[in-house]
Amino acid sequence: LIFAVMRLTKPTLFTNIPVTCEERDLPGNLFNQLMKDDPSTVKGAESLMLGEMLTLPQNFGNIFLGETFSSYISVHNDSNQIVKDILVKADLQTSSQRLNLSASSAAVAELKPDCCIDDVIHHEVKEIGTHILVCAVSYTTQTGEKMYFRKFFKFQVLKPLDVKTKFYNAETDEVFLEAQIQNITTSPMFMEKVSLEPSMMYNVAELNTVDTAGESESTFGARTYLQPMDTRQYLYCLKPKQEFAEKAGVIKGVTVIGKLDIVWKTNLGERGRLQTSQLQRMAPGYGDVRLSLETIPDTVNLEEPFDITCKITNCSERTMDLVLEMCNTNSIHWCGVSGRQLGKLHPSSSLHLALTLLSSVQGLQSVSGLRLTDTFLKRTYEYDDIAQVCVVSSEVKQ
Repeated sequence: LIFAVMRLTKPTLFTNIPVTCEERDLPGNLFNQLMKDDPSTVKGAESLMLGEMLTLPQNFGNIFLGETFSSYISVHNDSNQIVKDILVKADLQTSSQRLNLSASSAAVAELKPDCCIDDVIHHEVKEIGTHILVCAVSYTTQTGEKMYFRKFFKFQVLKPLDVKTKFYNAETDEVFLEAQIQNITTSPMFMEKVSLEPSMMYNVAELNTVDTAGESESTFGARTYLQPMDTRQYLYCLKPKQEFAEKAGVIKGVTVIGKLDIVWKTNLGERGRLQTSQLQRMAPGYGDVRLSLETIPDTVNLEEPFDITCKITNCSERTMDLVLEMCNTNSIHWCGVSGRQLGKLHPSSSLHLALTLLSSVQGLQSVSGLRLTDTFLKRTYEYDDIAQVCVVSSEVKQ
């Protein structure tokens, strides 16, 4: 028996090297005419290297993580005898596991001379590094002798993309994820899909499109090709779900955000898919008491009161008895009674406060001067530079 293994890949466009010269040279118009008569060239653009014919692969080529490895396996009876009980087995050995890729585990009863047994195997590559395709054949000769042999085919799986992530924590419990994706192969990629599958705690909104004439258009254009060594940034906004929103201020330690799902196509539509592991971020620490702004105007009038709404969350594991104190600054003045009791605040619970301010100075002013005192531990928490507000003259606003 003779054993043959061939990788199945898509063909490539034929490339030729154009040879031309000026008409006053010795060959004259000979080279140009030969290129026009060449059936592999593009009519009207004979000087282009890229032809309009397809050529079969001449070597194994590169296999990248996330692509599907396909191979054709053939066992041919090269003798003049009939062999029996032929069993063909194909295994893929990686650095961590051994996978059986054979389509059928049943033995073939007999194989006549000049006949063959064919099989096609497929496997989605999920590991990088060295892979070994182990093909084994066992059979019985006419004399009843049991025969066995195997062959090894080694190939390397390369990394197609370099993915880097950055997290930005907003004051409103939103998390912004920036994903930088770089094509580290030698051929262009068509990015079919880049999406974020959030964890059970978050809802996700993609920020990679713009509205143009009522239609959503990708920020990367209509043809999302990624050239070799090019990098592209994708941005996502994650908001806590309603059932987790109240607990977002007291989450400590590492939280799971979700995972990226990337689908691309190369060459003549060869598909690849890559999923990252679960992305994790370190939740910001807010101390014992967290103060966040729920509502605040962007622009206010000079020397006219305006309202803001604050949210106070108890991030500790004990009950607090809070007292609110308001300290005026040079530009911002608080309207209300300072030193009022807010009452007891239990762990992981929160309350909302409606406060009134007045600004005596124009320009971009910072809201400062809030103090919270826990009467149980006699501890004071200071909150300055909570937010900024633009103060303009009433005449300018009108």
